[in-house]
Amino acid sequence: MTDRIDHLIRAVEEADSSKLLIEAVQNLASAQLNEAIPTLIATLSYNNPGAAVAAVDGLIQLGEPAVPELLDLLDMHNYTARAWAIRALAGIGDPRGLVTLLGVATADFALSARRAATRGLGTMKWYWFPDHLLEIAQAEALDALLFVAQQDEEWVVRYSAVVGLQALAQAITTTHPEWRSQIQAQFEQMATNDASLAVRARVWLAQQQLQTQPEVKIEDRPSPLSAQDWQNILEKLCDRKQQERFMLAEGDPRRYRELAEAIAQKTSNA
Repeated sequence: MTDRIDHLIRAVEEADSSKLLIEAVQNLASAQLNEAIPTLIATLSYNNPGAAVAAVDGLIQLGEPAVPELLDLLDMHNYTARAWAIRALAGIGDPRGLVTLLGVATADFALSARRAATRGLGTMKWYWFPDHLLEIAQAEALDALLFVAQQDEEWVVRYSAVVGLQALAQAITTTHPEWRSQIQAQFEQMATNDASLAVRARVWLAQQQLQTQPEVKIEDRPSPLSAQDWQNILEKLCDRKQQERFMLAEGDPRRYRELAEAIAQKTSNA
């Protein structure tokens, strides 16, 4: 096994053309060996979209063992690699990536990153969450997805928000019917008012599928995360809420939008 993985890694490192690099990364990814994770992640920094796609697919297949190194990559300043890493995190759905996806979906400057993160928020591995954390996490995901659906200027990101909201609605059918109603109300608004025909069509599809497939099947697989992992996730969620309150009070654009609306209303009544 060691000889095989070494051979596959060397093929990636020694590839001297774009085509050979893509083939080498595809072969490494298809091996589905955890030892391949560092090389697959390194591939995300190469200027080769085909190789990056193959690496992302391989990392998604490997799942949770890849998450710590993907999160470490986000601290670096290679924005191309960062966007691919976010795509991988969104595809894996590991709860350790939740807070990262929340931040990227609502505030990242790159629409490709927002698009991937938004889709990922709806398809988290909710069945891994302990009961005391599940409601908090899903509430944060709902708020973020609604914000993106209502505020993002890029139609492809709003389209992904519809996909994420549909998946979340199916996950909360029995536990939070009031949230599901909130999602359905958002869909009604978008189906009529969204500027993009593609987004409106995706909303119509989501509405139809929610009627015929109202609830997703919950997988019965225990979480591999430790008690410390869950504590870290909870602390990050709490930090995020505190930052949101501070920004809204001190400098968030929504605060000034509300102030401007209030002034305009007062002026019109004068």
